[in-house]
Amino acid sequence: MRGRGGWEAIDAPLKENMANLLANKPLDTILSEAHEEGGHALKRALGPINLVTLGIGAIIGAGIFVLTGSAAAQYAGPAIVLSFVLAGVACVFAGLCYAEFASLIPIAGSAYTYGYATLGEIFAWIIGWDLILEYAFGAATVASGWSGYVLSFLQDFGIRIPARLTAAPSESLVFYNGHWEHYDRIKDTLTAAHIDWHTLPQMTGLFNLVAFIAIVLVTTILVIGIKESANFNSAIVIVKVSIVLMFIGIAGAFALKHSTQVVAHWTPFIPPNAGEFGRYGWSGIARGASVIFFAYIGFDAVSTAAQESKNPQRDMPFGILGSLVICTVLYILVSGLLTGIVPYTSLNVSDPVAVGIDATGVTWASFLVKVGAILGLATVMLVMLLGQSRVFFSMSRDGLLPEWCSAVHARFRTPWISTIFVGVFVAFFAAFVPIDILGELVSIGTLLAFVIVSAGTWILRRRRPDLPRPFKTPWVPFVPIMGVLVSAGLMASLPAATWIRLIVWLIIGMVIYFTYGQKHSKVQANLANDAEAAPARSMAD
Repeated sequence: MRGRGGWEAIDAPLKENMANLLANKPLDTILSEAHEEGGHALKRALGPINLVTLGIGAIIGAGIFVLTGSAAAQYAGPAIVLSFVLAGVACVFAGLCYAEFASLIPIAGSAYTYGYATLGEIFAWIIGWDLILEYAFGAATVASGWSGYVLSFLQDFGIRIPARLTAAPSESLVFYNGHWEHYDRIKDTLTAAHIDWHTLPQMTGLFNLVAFIAIVLVTTILVIGIKESANFNSAIVIVKVSIVLMFIGIAGAFALKHSTQVVAHWTPFIPPNAGEFGRYGWSGIARGASVIFFAYIGFDAVSTAAQESKNPQRDMPFGILGSLVICTVLYILVSGLLTGIVPYTSLNVSDPVAVGIDATGVTWASFLVKVGAILGLATVMLVMLLGQSRVFFSMSRDGLLPEWCSAVHARFRTPWISTIFVGVFVAFFAAFVPIDILGELVSIGTLLAFVIVSAGTWILRRRRPDLPRPFKTPWVPFVPIMGVLVSAGLMASLPAATWIRLIVWLIIGMVIYFTYGQKHSKVQANLANDAEAAPARSMAD
């Protein structure tokens, strides 16, 4: 038998290795990096308005223009309004925690850096890898939705792209009402019209060329410069918010004149459960909230631009919370009006807002809605790809990813290599993977990020209550705990298949971490140097 000393000799390296995995990146180091200047640092060019429009640019997009219709049709019915309320409440808890971290640690890595400062390296890696899932797949999801609006817009002018170049390889297309439509998005409409889809012309997608081109164009803008990207985003935000307000005005006027029709479409407001979890009823409201949660990652993406903000301590909370409040109100108004003027069973299409405006009979507005959706979704892709490349930048600076990920262009002062790498990866993903799978993956990735940031806020308050916090989350620990519980609850309502994909994604990430990241980590290198220096100091003493 092995003696007590033998087990202790074995346990010691294990304990040391576990301690190293949970090593925190010193806050002093993070803050010094945040104030770096020069040709190898990111350019500080964003003011408070830029940050608010950056958040609105990401939030107002897929949630209104794409996911509202599909979530109402498949999960919640008219009660999609309650799904947005539930998702918005969850976002308030997480948003308050993000605001404190972003003002305290104004650096590009967002939740990844916050996790490194509070929970340790292994958790930082998990959240960094999770953010790749959130931003990269999020941009791919939006590109798929963007292609639906572009195709609808082009068809209005008689321009038709070969149908097989408008969908991912596994997506079925049917020819209905003069257009090639995604079968999954239109099957409820066909059922309601008593049409057997087998009797319609069919084909399978080959490559979503429109989504691919969209990502390539947005990547090019991001490489050119952060200020140029922000100005492009701000201009389009003004246009798309104006169009959203126009829809609210037109749909609101229509609803007042046709109140009987609206009441009929809202009855029952919460459709009875269809016999399975998440298919209408209260579980459908929760499932709807977890799916549309994807639409709220805009304020999360704002925090990735902290290192490019002129005054992050003051402006980051303003950008995060301001964009969140504005967009939540708009989401609730649009979803309520949309399900009031159009039966929710007819909204499982790629351009539900265009369907809604068509129902009002205001034909000129349909053109503007499609233009607003096309421009609006472009800014969502821009902000998500910006966030992804900045997370890569931070992880590379810490040694967890190769050095080229943090290479800054001498002229444009942007992380150009990582931006191009991410853009190419996302472009192919958008072209080959169906939008429903992408959307649920992004939602679970976003929620996991919110859980970690909320927990990290409470942990750092207990560990370092002395730190000067330009913005303080109120009602700690209530707000962080609720951020964890609500986000975790929404995660639990997602399908088992989405959880399996998340676990597989995290396993791939852990393999990369233990084969590359841990060996090249600067924090681990510092720990090893300290361990080697300790015996020498003891002998000197």
